[in-house]
Amino acid sequence: MHTRYIDLINQTFYFPQEEFQLKNAHLLFHGLDLMELIKEHGTPLRFTYLPLIGKSINKARGWFEETMKEIDYKGDYFYCYCTKSSHFSYVMDEVMKNGAHIETSSAFDVDIVRNLIKENKITKDHYIVCNGFKRSLYIENVADLMNMGYKNTIAVIDNYAELDLLDEIVSKPFKIGIRIASEEDPKFPFYTSRLGIGYRDILRFYKERVADNPKYELTMLHFFINTGISDTAYYWNELTKCLNVYCELKKICPTLNSLDIGGGFPIKNSLAFDFDYQYMVQEIVRQIKEVCKEK
Repeated sequence: MHTRYIDLINQTFYFPQEEFQLKNAHLLFHGLDLMELIKEHGTPLRFTYLPLIGKSINKARGWFEETMKEIDYKGDYFYCYCTKSSHFSYVMDEVMKNGAHIETSSAFDVDIVRNLIKENKITKDHYIVCNGFKRSLYIENVADLMNMGYKNTIAVIDNYAELDLLDEIVSKPFKIGIRIASEEDPKFPFYTSRLGIGYRDILRFYKERVADNPKYELTMLHFFINTGISDTAYYWNELTKCLNVYCELKKICPTLNSLDIGGGFPIKNSLAFDFDYQYMVQEIVRQIKEVCKEK
């Protein structure tokens, strides 16, 4: 009778997997003996496997580069690490070693950027994409980067007031993005939230507030869905709406050159995890190319 836990695992999942192996009845994670770690450090135990960070960044780059070459897509792909994922210095060091750019979400995140600047790990050529709702301290910190000459700092406008607040304290022309307020899936618990600027309001906002002001350079639209990147009719419908807005805006805004696709790919959090990253990248890039070609 199969009554051991390993029998349950074998009946339920494909095992061993890329990360996990068994050796002499010990569970290994990327070759590390977990029992030995537990003997040394006790439990509960949490650790960060640093080599996986660079591997994941380069995997993402590889998926996009391969797809772009395959369908003759002429744009570029830039990987931005979201600092809210992990703020530990050893993680950030590994991220920067692998040539990533940075995305911030709060005032605290800009302090991380400042420390990386002091350590010469961020230069003025790095993109620093500043997303998220911006209270006064966050606005001040973003403006500080801009006033220091970090020319690729992009303040992604989450609501109308943020532009005025930045304008007051940034002393030179600066780059902005606009977050599109997606129509959240009604099944999502926060679906009544409308963070960002609505699809129908973006062109008007650009014409009335941005187009004739030489201090602003609109370079980016930020497309974010709280439920993350997923192969659902809802996701593809929202992406298509975003791309239509991008194309209409591009016709009157020559500086617009970037689409920031946020929300994140799902991460493996169980042995039953199954997500085809390569397929999703291919479909996203293909849809971008097709809509732009059509327009």
